[in-house]
Amino acid sequence: MSKKTMGIHHITAIVGHPQENVDFYAGVLGLRLVKQTVNFDDPGTYHLYFGNNGGQPGTIITFFPWAGAYQGRIGDGQVGVTSYAVPSGAMEFWEKRLEKFQIPFTKTERFGEKYLQFEDTHGLRLEIVEREQGELNEWTFGEVTPEVAIKGFGGATLFSAQPDKTADLLERVMGLEFVASADDFIRFRSSGEIGNVIDLKAIPTGRGQMGVGTVHHIAWRAIDDEDQLDWQKYVASNGYGVTPVQDRNYFNAIYFREHGEILFEIATDPPGFAHDESQETMGGKLMLPSRYEQLRERIERKLLPFEVRNLD
Repeated sequence: MSKKTMGIHHITAIVGHPQENVDFYAGVLGLRLVKQTVNFDDPGTYHLYFGNNGGQPGTIITFFPWAGAYQGRIGDGQVGVTSYAVPSGAMEFWEKRLEKFQIPFTKTERFGEKYLQFEDTHGLRLEIVEREQGELNEWTFGEVTPEVAIKGFGGATLFSAQPDKTADLLERVMGLEFVASADDFIRFRSSGEIGNVIDLKAIPTGRGQMGVGTVHHIAWRAIDDEDQLDWQKYVASNGYGVTPVQDRNYFNAIYFREHGEILFEIATDPPGFAHDESQETMGGKLMLPSRYEQLRERIERKLLPFEVRNLD
């Protein structure tokens, strides 16, 4: 048996104060808050999901906001940089927008593509690249309109403690295609139109430390529950310890840590984010899994309030 993932399902990171987090990803980047819920393993912590208008796989970045927590260190065993894809011709808009909000950025080039690189409020490394592939994001927020809006992930840059073993996993197990090597990076591509380009740093950079401003894990797409169970068996047959299936309400998840120490998840595309509230209203209020509903009042007292603000 061989398997091929379509690409990234979501990326999950640790950040600081939730209002600062929402201001950056909704107010500055123009993403839609598609779900506000809690960390199912720690219901005193928000789990916030941002993506395109429909909250499709390949567009979703999720956060555990820990106000006042210690700062992490980006390094091996993590996603080092998260890439966002915007429509062709949108780069000038994003340069001006970052300047407007006084966000420092640098311009760089990799594998013939031009990137804007910058950090969010809490130190996560991000970049924007123009890509033809991927549907326009029909979400408008402030001055960010579909013609320039982030479509979803361009991909990610992985920092591995054992790059050779991570490269082998990406190609031989996850089914990504090797594209090229250049300037200490190895590029792989999956079959999806979004979240499909993975750059692997070919040389270790030093061990990362989990905390605010770091990525917790990267999740890959499974078509459905049956496909995920096939993945579970397949990954285990290749010598990785895989968790049982975890119900995350909006998808099912399995986890394993690859040999370069990056935490991988494989998540199902369905059921998505509109099954417990409508697509029109999703993200507007705190949604809890049924087991926590009886604790809603206690949970809401503990969570820091925030609002989605138009910063334009």
